[in-house]
Formats: sequence, structure tokens, C-alpha cells
Amino acid sequence: MNQTSIVPAVSVAVMRDGKIMLVRRGRAPSKGLYAFPGGRVEDGETLEEAARRELIEETAVTVAELVLLRAIEIDSRDDGGSLYLLTVFGARHAQGEPVAADDADEAAFFTLAEIERLPLTDSTLEIVLELVSGQSALP
Repeated sequence: MNQTSIVPAVSVAVMRDGKIMLVRRGRAPSKGLYAFPGGRVEDGETLEEAARRELIEETAVTVAELVLLRAIEIDSRDDGGSLYLLTVFGARHAQGEPVAADDADEAAFFTLAEIERLPLTDSTLEIVLELVSGQSALP
């Protein structure tokens, strides 16, 4: 893969009872920061399939309908990483309690007040605020 390849990735902002699930990243990029669970899209997967797989792998949580929230370019090449195109979905919690697995070292539902005190990846708080305020509507 050359330096200009774009790696497709996904994440899912899961809501339950006014709280949002976040994971603390256990690996680069964004190691130690809180973000929505997610990861790379594997060959042959749709974005939605990848989002559901990553969510289960990292947290053991499943969701109802996925809603596309936005696409974000993340450039971690300066840190030896890649150029990612991250597609962020929103969804309501369906079942399961968050358990940190795969490359997450913590997974939990947080209130807005708790989230505002956490070290976050870029754009995470902005998306959380949109979801909590209802600007980004979930079915």
C-alpha cells in the first residue's frame, strides 16, 4: 500500500437511554483516546456490514437500524499510519452490555457530562452533541 491509499473505516455512535457508548482505543491511531467503536472495512464488506462486525468485535453490542451521520478523513501518516476515510453511523442499542475486546481497552455508556471530561478523538464530542440534542435523529 502506498502513502496515498485511502483505507475505508467505520464507527458507530450507539445511544441508549440518553447515553452514548464510547471505547478507549487500545492501539494506534488514537491510542488512549475515547471514540465510537469501529475499525477498518474488510475486503468484500459493505460499510454497514463492517460497522456491525466491528461493533460486535469491540463491544459485544448489537444495534437496530444504522443511520449514516458523516464521513471524516483522518490522516495519521505523520505518525506512521494511513489515510482513513471514516464513515460514522448512529444507531440505537438493541442488545448486549459493552465489553471491551479486540483493540478497545474500555467500553461503556457515558452521559454527556462524563463525555465532556474524557480525552476524545477529533469530532467525537461534536457528533455526541448532535445526537443528544436530537439534531442527528435516530430511528
